Amino acid sequence: MAISPIGNGGNDYSNDGFDGYKPISDINVTPFVDVMLVLLIIFMVAAPLMMVGVPLQLPKTTAAKVTPPKEPLVVSMDKDGKLFIRKNPVEEADLVAALQALNENEANTVIYVRGDKTLEYGRIMDLMGKVGQAGFGKISLVAEGATPPPTK
Repeated sequence: MAISPIGNGGNDYSNDGFDGYKPISDINVTPFVDVMLVLLIIFMVAAPLMMVGVPLQLPKTTAAKVTPPKEPLVVSMDKDGKLFIRKNPVEEADLVAALQALNENEANTVIYVRGDKTLEYGRIMDLMGKVGQAGFGKISLVAEGATPPPTK
């Protein structure tokens, strides 16, 4: 007794004339995958080459050159309560006047307020109030990003 590959009940002599074998009707996707991988590699190599700018001769202009951005206006208060504008120390009584002088030159500027984390909340709010008195309407608080815990 022989084993049939299709399982026709052990009868090796079927009536369909194929001697027990039937055609496979599955689709072979291996060539399709091969072609797709080759196309993917071609496009991955060719895509950066297509990003090159078009060579042009640009016209001349008489417009003023764009000025580089100014150093940001930062008001800081250290843990002892000493005030600084940018890196220059300022007395608390002179803060509003110094900021008003800067407001004439740098109107509509965002002021960054930095304060030591050990300071009371009220001290920082008082500092922000004085910045507002000087005429600055855009005030941002600066914080340091948290460092992730070390991984073991």
